[in-house]
Amino acid sequence: MHHKGLFQTIVIAILVVIAEEGFSQGQFFSYKEKSYSIPKYEVIDIGFIAKKKIEKPFSVEFGATLVGPNGEEMKVPGFYNDDHQWMLRFSSSTKGEWNFTTYSEIKALDGKKGLIEVTNGRKDKHGAIQVSKNNTKKFSYEDDTPYQLQAFELDWLFALDYNNADATPKSDHLLELLANNGINQIVTTVYSYDIKSENYDWTRDEKLKQFTEHEFGAKDEIYPFLGTNKNPDFSALNVTFFKRFDRMISGMDKHDIVAHLMIYVWNKNVNWPAAETAADNMYFDYIIKRYQAFSNVIWDISKEALNNKRCSEEYGRERISRIDSLDAYDRLVTVHDFGFCDRNTDVVDFISTQDWSININSKMLDLYKKFDKPIFNIEHGGYEKSPYQVFPGNYDNPEYCLRRNYECYFAGAYATYYWQGAAWNVIIYNPFQQNEDYIKPKFEYYKHLEAFFKKMDYSQFKPNEGGDYGLTSYDGNTMLRYVPKENYQVSIYGTKGIGKKAGTYQWFNTHTGEYTQETEYKGGSLKAPWSDEVDAILIRRLN
Repeated sequence: MHHKGLFQTIVIAILVVIAEEGFSQGQFFSYKEKSYSIPKYEVIDIGFIAKKKIEKPFSVEFGATLVGPNGEEMKVPGFYNDDHQWMLRFSSSTKGEWNFTTYSEIKALDGKKGLIEVTNGRKDKHGAIQVSKNNTKKFSYEDDTPYQLQAFELDWLFALDYNNADATPKSDHLLELLANNGINQIVTTVYSYDIKSENYDWTRDEKLKQFTEHEFGAKDEIYPFLGTNKNPDFSALNVTFFKRFDRMISGMDKHDIVAHLMIYVWNKNVNWPAAETAADNMYFDYIIKRYQAFSNVIWDISKEALNNKRCSEEYGRERISRIDSLDAYDRLVTVHDFGFCDRNTDVVDFISTQDWSININSKMLDLYKKFDKPIFNIEHGGYEKSPYQVFPGNYDNPEYCLRRNYECYFAGAYATYYWQGAAWNVIIYNPFQQNEDYIKPKFEYYKHLEAFFKKMDYSQFKPNEGGDYGLTSYDGNTMLRYVPKENYQVSIYGTKGIGKKAGTYQWFNTHTGEYTQETEYKGGSLKAPWSDEVDAILIRRLN
């Protein structure tokens, strides 16, 4: 029988916190002392060595069965990590002692026993993202704390510090900047190559010739398989790619940012192996094995999944079934294709849509009413302008792009912010350190958006039946009304339940985060103090 006092002396097991062996925030141990201690929700890596030469190491079955403090059992797959090393990566939301026994077809890796004690973690860390137990149209953290999703697309993040083997200074700077401005989810690809493809031929901005440090497309030295994207070798994976990808996931986790991983992307000119071949399965399964222990991971089969002949609906379902068989943690799954989600609600946890409609609030409201799942408009056509024109979509004005995000939220959905200076092959990782004439992103707008919905607790609101840019709390005591700056004044007489009643009102400035003083409501229409200048939100409360 093991005793808790033992764990004060056992963490001698070669702790390594370096980028190439583990990752910047995690803990790596060799299988030596056989007993380990980690905080709740944090990841531990335990390395096992098999010195015998294995011809196809990525095909080796290896993992561990873990039994928790309450008798719960998990079967967690491990993965090959180069140099005769196989890794068991584990995390838990349950405190207490977890006994493990490894399994493998290789004798040197089979039957190894050990114990991991999960201790108290950070008080401000809440675990994995899930569909709320209290409201299937909303997200929450694993401990039931509401999760106010505000996403940001950053497809080439994997490439930003790839060529720095020792540290990730650019990524660290950008992730901290985003986290400080309300971004708590990054929609990103595991791998992208170029913006030219059989379907798209986006013209590179001429200014990029002068600022090559911001261009990350078509980097031949970066590839998840052996060889290069132009000359691939699908016989094995490039483990260095994934070791450096570990740093990216860990960096997001440090800043409490969810990694929305698009495992494939069909319109970024990647040379993928043929569907459902041994190489394709090796790549896909490896990602699920390697990253499932991170509590900040969400699976997305592919960006624009059905927008390419390689990906059929049957293939998408088969990929999800592979996740179901491998993912011991049951992380959320979606597909970046509304048609797929619409027709396959039984296999996705939330609905991803890509809707650029001018009447986006109405469209999102229709989806909110149709589905008993969270709605995420992963791409709403608003691509805020930057120093380089990468892909303008339908709207590039910063104020209007912000409005489109609010229009999604006021329909009960969630949304993604795009800035052309970071979303695709261009990454200006330090925009506020650029020259004065640079077009800076309006990150602060999203800081105020996320803070507003945290303060008001978005999980406690539902869209008004008739839309009208309104949200009403489930208890009926608070109404929120989004008011575009073009509105001279707002009539609330007809608002069901709260319109004419006594109470208070105040205004919120969507650009500055400013609140006016809460004032007694005495009837009549209301006019925002920033009318004609800034979109505002009216907050009406009953006494």
